Amino acid sequence: MTTSQIAFLKGHGTENDFVIVPDPDNALDLPAPVVARLCDRRAGIGGDGLLHVVRSGAHPEAKAMAQDAEWFMDYRNSDGSVAEMCGNGVRVFARYLQRAGLVEEGDLAIATRGGVKKVHLAKNGDVTVSMGRALLPADGVTVTVGGRDWETRNVNMGNPHAVAFVEDLAHAGDLFTEPSFAPAAVYPDGVNIEFVVDRGPRHVAMRVHERGSGETRSCGTGACAVAVAAARRDQADPALTGEPVTYTVDLPGGSLVITEHPDGGIEMTGPAVIVAEGKIDPAWLETLNG
Repeated sequence: MTTSQIAFLKGHGTENDFVIVPDPDNALDLPAPVVARLCDRRAGIGGDGLLHVVRSGAHPEAKAMAQDAEWFMDYRNSDGSVAEMCGNGVRVFARYLQRAGLVEEGDLAIATRGGVKKVHLAKNGDVTVSMGRALLPADGVTVTVGGRDWETRNVNMGNPHAVAFVEDLAHAGDLFTEPSFAPAAVYPDGVNIEFVVDRGPRHVAMRVHERGSGETRSCGTGACAVAVAAARRDQADPALTGEPVTYTVDLPGGSLVITEHPDGGIEMTGPAVIVAEGKIDPAWLETLNG
């Protein structure tokens, strides 16, 4: 870790919040303990995750995507672990690039471990992300909380999700502790677990336990997974009907609009806000490495 000052910003998408660390040349060493401390809400800056902003050509995991996307979102969970993708994070990442003058309003591409994502920065402040297609593995799990069991739908949005439709969101418990699920072998690297209730036609509400972070105020890939699972439950699979289907997904931090198209492509639209910027104290960082 360098002793020179390190810039950071703080942003959120539907209150799913992130520490943003610009590092175009991939010069910073950000080991898991440092990321975890930066994301700590009492001992650090605080966030559900960290967005490490790197040029694709400068990062070994993104070089192959450099011709399609100049910028790579090196996303970390709040415990410091690496994650494939974060839908809210992509929107906030794009908003940072716009704020920094690195991109303009309109269309752009962002590289992630879940592939290259197309993004549109709208005039009204919303950000739309093309999230790719969902995979629907046949094997699911049973999730258990407080003596209640639910069968789940396995949806992969570049990261794994288990979607459970429940009668009351309170049945999910505190969600800071990971709900138990079986068989564990279905998700050997852990899973994001969504609990969902109906609010009206094409309108649902959810809570989520994000692996590596606990309960968060919002989860973009989770909202997409929920919309996909709801469409199958409601017999509104666009691949079968030939018509796009749109769900409004309410989360504790706000609402996202998810549209799935007949070709399988999924778009997520919602806000993204930068709320602060500053410098990380190098002396404090040095204590973390001690």
